[in-house]
Order: sequence, then C-alpha cells, then structure tokens
Amino acid sequence: MELIINKKDDIVMKILHFFVTEENYKPIILKGVQNEIWLENFDKDPKLIRININYIHNKIQYDNDLYKANVIRKNIGRKTLSFKTNMLNLLIDTNEDVKVTNDKNIFTLKVNKISDLKKNKSLNQVFPSIKEKLDTKKSDINEFVKLTNELNEKTFKDEQKMDRIFQPKKPLGTYVLIFVNVLIYLICFLSLMFKPELNTLITYYGSNNYKLIQSQGYVGLYRLITSMFLHADIFHIFFNMYALYVVGSQVERYYGRKKFLIIYFLSGVMGSLFSNVFMSSNSISIGASGAIFGLFGALLCFAYNYRATLGNFLKSSLIPVLIINLCLGLFISGIDISAHIGGLIAGILTTIVLGVSGKEKRLNINSLIVLILLILFMSYMIFIK
Repeated sequence: MELIINKKDDIVMKILHFFVTEENYKPIILKGVQNEIWLENFDKDPKLIRININYIHNKIQYDNDLYKANVIRKNIGRKTLSFKTNMLNLLIDTNEDVKVTNDKNIFTLKVNKISDLKKNKSLNQVFPSIKEKLDTKKSDINEFVKLTNELNEKTFKDEQKMDRIFQPKKPLGTYVLIFVNVLIYLICFLSLMFKPELNTLITYYGSNNYKLIQSQGYVGLYRLITSMFLHADIFHIFFNMYALYVVGSQVERYYGRKKFLIIYFLSGVMGSLFSNVFMSSNSISIGASGAIFGLFGALLCFAYNYRATLGNFLKSSLIPVLIINLCLGLFISGIDISAHIGGLIAGILTTIVLGVSGKEKRLNINSLIVLILLILFMSYMIFIK
C-alpha cells in the first residue's frame, strides 16, 4: 500500500525545512494558537515568520486573521523589546478570490504551491538561497521522511547548543575574584588595627582624582586597577560580593571564564576612568561596583540576544533591577554613580566586541573602535587636559 503525502502537509514541511535548516529560524510556542506555526530569528529581517494552515474563504475572515496575527506580532515585539518586528505571513489554504494586502510590518503571501515562494521577487531579495534550496517537486514518502529527519536533527542540534549555554557550570572565576576581594579587605582591616598611622591601604591604592594621578605621572595608573579590589567597610564589601556572586556566576556561565574576566577588568578600569573624570577633587573612589555593573551590561546583552528564549526576563527582571541600582547611586550619598555608568558602558561595548555565546562569533570592529576611542578620550581628560 503506497502512502500519499497531503499537498498541504508537503508544502508546510518544505517551508519549515527551508527556514529552520537554511535560515536558522526557530519555532515559537504560543498558547491558544491552532493550525499556525510561528518561527523567529531576531538576527534577521523579517524577525517573525507565520505559517497559517487554516482555510480562509472570504475577505472578512482574512481581515480577522490579519488582525489576530498583528496582535500576536505586537505582543512578541513588546515582550522581547524589539522595536521593529517585521513578519512574513504565509497563507497555505486561501480562497483564490481573497486578495491579500500588505503593510509596513507584515508581508502576506498566498502559497498554493512551492513555486509561489520561489517566484516572489521580494522573498528572493531577502532570502537569496530560496531559489536553489527550496524544492518544487512533490515529495514521495521517502523524501518527506528525509525532510522530517533533517528538520528534527537541526532542532535537536539547536537544543543541544542551548543546553550547553544554559547548563549550570562552576563559576570558578567568580569565586576567585570574591576570594581576592575579601582577602584584600581583611588585609586593609588588619593594617588599620595594628598600624593606624597607615590610614589603611585605601590611601595608597584607591582611585584618586585626576590631579593626584597626574601629579604621580603615569605611575599612578596602577590605581585604576587596585581600586577595584578595595572596600570601605563590611557592608560595602558584603553587598558588592553578593552582587558579584549573583551576576558574575551567570555571566561566567553564559560567556565562559575568559570572556567573563575580560569584561570584568575592562569594566572596572573604565569605571575608574569615569570616576576620575567626574568625581570631586578630594574624593577617593574604591570598590568593585564598576566591574559589577559591567557584568550587568554583559547580562543585558545576553538577555537581549536570547529574548525569545528568556521571555519576560529582560523586561520584567533585569532592566528594573539595573534601573533601581543606578537610581540608588543618584539618591544615596557616598555612591560613585560615575563609576557605575562607566562600568556599564564598558561592559556592553566589550560584550559586543567579544560576541554573545551561540551568536555571531566575528570580532565586532565598530564596537572595538568605539571602546578604544572612549578609553583614549577618558585618558586624555585625566592626564593631558
């Protein structure tokens, strides 16, 4: 007995196979949606692809369907903080009398056969490989099974890659940094107890204003790094180390130890540079908060790149926490808000330069140039101006 593949199933399978295996789109699970397949790839435009298998027999039904699709598109855009969420809307079973319309965000196409996709000039411009990779011949059972297996294999590999990124790992780099910070705090504390005349190591290794660093010449550059490991009191180090444990362990898990340490130290140095440019002339800036805010920036980049996977985490959790912490620096005396902002900017730029795990791996030259120019400008403000 020969099995016959339904025409609609064949079209849907070929479309899915092309966009998932060739264009790296991934399925979106939507509650309450029936006979529709939604795909996303926020690194491409259109970011969303909708495959509607429901039968549309007249204009009223088409208008209702388009309205519903637009509502879902906007909801996904708001949920993922995507400001321009264009969508390709593919209608697989539509009455020939129904005329489709397009707006600036939704491109709709009736697909009665695969050749409808290959002949469309707009699709060929966006997806140049569609002519070569999309097969127009009707599939037999063997071909259909092959497409299904390849689709499942690609999905399985993507899931494995996501598991490797999100699986728990021991944040040894974070633990080492916490240990070093606590050890140095204890040394400072003991030095004050036994030799009060030293006035602690903060005086000698804190990030002082540009006049003091300038008076020492370039020898004073060591302060930009040593100040990251100094803390004023038990509450200061407790809150900073708790934040480092929470945020640092996540950044180290998602980016790996090497990138984590690069982001940490560059953010800390940038925080010190900002602090020396903007703080008052008699202040000494200390603490790991600039570096920690850089880790916040790295986490922000990661959450944005994986916003479809993480759902509301970016919008409802990470951004509010970041805003609250920045606002605390504005209203509580003694907090160096300039170091926080400098660290955050450096964390974001450094992360873009290094790349987010599982995404584009090439070095981002434009962001690297911006980061270098920012460091040079801040250095000019401190040592030359």
